Amino acid sequence: MALTPSNMPALGLQAPDFRLPDTTGHLVSLSDLAASPALLVAFWCNHCPFVKHLQQGFSDFAHDYKDQGLAVVAINANDVAKSPGDSPVHMQVVAEEFDYCFPYLYDETQTVARAYAAACTPDFFLYDASRKLVYRGQFDDSRPGNNISVTGTDLRTAVDALLRGDALATEQKPSIGCNIKWRAENAAA
Repeated sequence: MALTPSNMPALGLQAPDFRLPDTTGHLVSLSDLAASPALLVAFWCNHCPFVKHLQQGFSDFAHDYKDQGLAVVAINANDVAKSPGDSPVHMQVVAEEFDYCFPYLYDETQTVARAYAAACTPDFFLYDASRKLVYRGQFDDSRPGNNISVTGTDLRTAVDALLRGDALATEQKPSIGCNIKWRAENAAA
């Protein structure tokens, strides 16, 4: 299993726009989430052991914050020719199995993943009401096989501070996971 860290783009960057299909084919855009005071964009997939390790914990996290003002969206940008288990059909199965209460979107062209500077799955980007980046980093210290419980501590701390209107720590630990499975035309970009 390859270990790829987040790119950790500069805080304060504006959230790039997107318009992507969810697991039912319904298009979801950044503007659809404009009413929420906070937005979490997670780059996600089905097959990665790091994502599988967090699936239930992340679903629980999203349910916990659903009515507190945090909009959550997960985006799968993996090339399904390289990773067939990440296809939209399989995405729908996983979304139902883990009771995702957020849109699970498919970035077939990988344009959105490039715009966000996503590198791995999972890769988390938290934005304030103005859609400025305030957190990019790990869910928590848990990894497959390290015997640390999945709690979402790092991300929960950031979201709680944001929703309270408090300043967030600028020292943030990168997420680590599987590299995004880039299409040949995107691999060198």
